[in-house]
Amino acid sequence: MYGLIGKMTAKPGERDALVAAILEASADMPGCKSYVVALDAADENAVWITELWNDEAAHKASLSIPAVRAVIAKAMPLIADFGPSFVTVPVGGTGIG
Repeated sequence: MYGLIGKMTAKPGERDALVAAILEASADMPGCKSYVVALDAADENAVWITELWNDEAAHKASLSIPAVRAVIAKAMPLIADFGPSFVTVPVGGTGIG
């Protein structure tokens, strides 16, 4: 499996719009086992995304899906900064199967 954990900081006042945009394309991504968008409890503008994929190829392929590309274009003007990003190798846990 292939995992990603990343942080984005929205422009002030744009976090809800950013979250809504990100969630638009999260439902239909082949090879995606889990895609969690979470608000940062300590930063009113920050969002964390935790992704779990069958493999890295599935993640890379998702970036060419028209709906995902449209969401990226919609979200980019709302983002002030990209924070840390981590690649992980998931090995198990609740809901992973």
